[in-house]
Amino acid sequence: GLEPHIDWVPEDVLREREGAPSLGRVDVVQPMLWAVMVSLAEVWRAHGVRPVAVVGHSQGELAAAVVAGVLSLEDAARIVALRSQLIGRVLAGRGGMVSLPLAVEAASELIGPWSGRVSVATVNGPRSTVVAGEAVALDELMAVCERDGVRARRVPVDYGSHSPQVELLRDALLELAASVVPRSGDV
Repeated sequence: GLEPHIDWVPEDVLREREGAPSLGRVDVVQPMLWAVMVSLAEVWRAHGVRPVAVVGHSQGELAAAVVAGVLSLEDAARIVALRSQLIGRVLAGRGGMVSLPLAVEAASELIGPWSGRVSVATVNGPRSTVVAGEAVALDELMAVCERDGVRARRVPVDYGSHSPQVELLRDALLELAASVVPRSGDV
């Protein structure tokens, strides 16, 4: 089912103990990044820093929901852990991601020839856009970028996160989140 199977101790990963899973694994790195985000927010609160607004992307969105009081720590941790396991189990090997030093409009124009195979995954800044999709299409995109002097960089993942590929997870994600009860936030 959708219950997590955790057979490692996070400390093993952090201390790079032999046999510990790699931080390169989506089911390791996403929950750990989420835990750091939520923990840092609590450290700031302990020092008197109170957010008036929060925002996040991907696991950061779930961290923001906890910090805002909209999701319980338990619900968000469950979603992050199980979602990352689904990504690794279902999407791994199906695609990839490329970071482009371009505004979203320019990136969208650049990926036009691969419409339906590559899409904008996220906008990280005014001149920083990540695209995702099929691995072969991304290889072709990288070749065009190299030819044209665009400093594109492959993101070291083998799945097209934040792309239409994620639709493969829809039913499982809805089942996973069915028991989640959002609350009124205080941030």
